[in-house]
Amino acid sequence: MLVTADRPEAHAAIRIELGAIFVSLELSKSTWLVTSLSPGSEKMSRHTVVGGDKAGLLVCFSDLRKKAMARTGRLYPLVVIQEAGLDGFWIDRMLNQESWIESHVVDAASIAVSRRHRRAKTDRIDGEALVKTLMAYKRGEPRVCSIVKPPKPEEEDRRRISRERKALIVERVAHVNRIKGLLFAQGIRDYEPLRRNRRARLEELETGDGRALSTHLKAQICRELDRLEMLLQQIKAVEAERDSLVTNAAPDVHTPAGMLLGIRGIGPEFAEILHAEGLFRHFDNRRQVAAYAGLAPSPWKSGSIDREQGVSKSGNPRLRTVMVQLSWLWLRHQPGSALTRWFLEKVADKGGRRKKPVIVALARKLLVALWKFVNAGVTIEGAVMKAA
Repeated sequence: MLVTADRPEAHAAIRIELGAIFVSLELSKSTWLVTSLSPGSEKMSRHTVVGGDKAGLLVCFSDLRKKAMARTGRLYPLVVIQEAGLDGFWIDRMLNQESWIESHVVDAASIAVSRRHRRAKTDRIDGEALVKTLMAYKRGEPRVCSIVKPPKPEEEDRRRISRERKALIVERVAHVNRIKGLLFAQGIRDYEPLRRNRRARLEELETGDGRALSTHLKAQICRELDRLEMLLQQIKAVEAERDSLVTNAAPDVHTPAGMLLGIRGIGPEFAEILHAEGLFRHFDNRRQVAAYAGLAPSPWKSGSIDREQGVSKSGNPRLRTVMVQLSWLWLRHQPGSALTRWFLEKVADKGGRRKKPVIVALARKLLVALWKFVNAGVTIEGAVMKAA
């Protein structure tokens, strides 16, 4: 027989002296679910606000304060928590503008959940879990969750340049592959849509069986070329905007992007991504730097079991991808650096094998070295700077 504590539907009464009203927000496109625990009440209350109605949300918060005051005779502040998601950070910024509201954004993946194979999941359950997590965080419990530090609006706006360029590159690859696929089905293998003579070359093409391109196929490829040329113009415009931020920032100005650009092997694109995606933030130590990029190790230790699962991959995926790419380029452009020598020694010990795990370790070391260089001016041992 199950005792009361074993029943999943039975919740122990929360008896704690609250110094604030704890509120969680479950956000969706149509509705916002507000779950709260107020002083003088042992039960959590739930209210629904129309999605996007910020005035209605503030009215709901005001009503919670009035009800708590009616029970206790004291006006309490609100502590609000929400998961980082598609709504971005505008709600957090709006709430923090109010003097009586303290807002936090949490990484949803950092909240502990039931490990049962089939666990119940609803907005109501998630809202209650967020409130309990918020209370534990305010009590000072370590590692109960990971609170996200929202970037400033200007920092968030700057990183759109590199992200837009990446999206445009993906679209360009899709159009190029589509054109090549259409022509490959006709026996044509040597057509390159990115060359400047793509229009003139299209008129000269013949199928594998000696025919000219059919009317509708040629018209479809021309429309694909129209979209491709528009993408090329947009990529050029985005790169010009990026260069105005990075290339014009000379290394002697001591701007982070300018300092990164002064290192051989780092161009405008990598310098902008490194700065906009990670190095603009404040980190207390190297472990936080590696964890933010998802390059921190994730050990698995239990009893006699002791093994590594690889990197956590829980951080910024754009920064992690760029660091792995930069590590391969670092070996080519910085052969005399201490990091390159470390890599070659590790690979030599393994007979030239297992280069991929070692390159990930090099990416972690290189990111920490770049962070020290940008923030503290610590030079990277053996690194060669670009000529002035």
